Amino acid sequence: MSADPPAKQKKFVEKQGFPYPMLCDESHDVLEAYGVWGPKKFMGREYEGTSRITYLINEDGTIHKVYPKVKPAGHARQILEDWAE
Repeated sequence: MSADPPAKQKKFVEKQGFPYPMLCDESHDVLEAYGVWGPKKFMGREYEGTSRITYLINEDGTIHKVYPKVKPAGHARQILEDWAE
């Protein structure tokens, strides 16, 4: 989920060739509820933004696992392995 507007997300999805849509939350309501919207720091600058956290949620809506510090390299593989458990 991203705080970006739908048009920007659509361009990203198309560029990456994702076979599924991505969710947008411009109001930050859901992002805040999951604790991923808040203060961040980058190069000495503080700002509000989205933390890179993944929630693995099963079919009945239960959170199966939380990945609090995501590094893109290998993350998809880790999710697939954990989902198979």
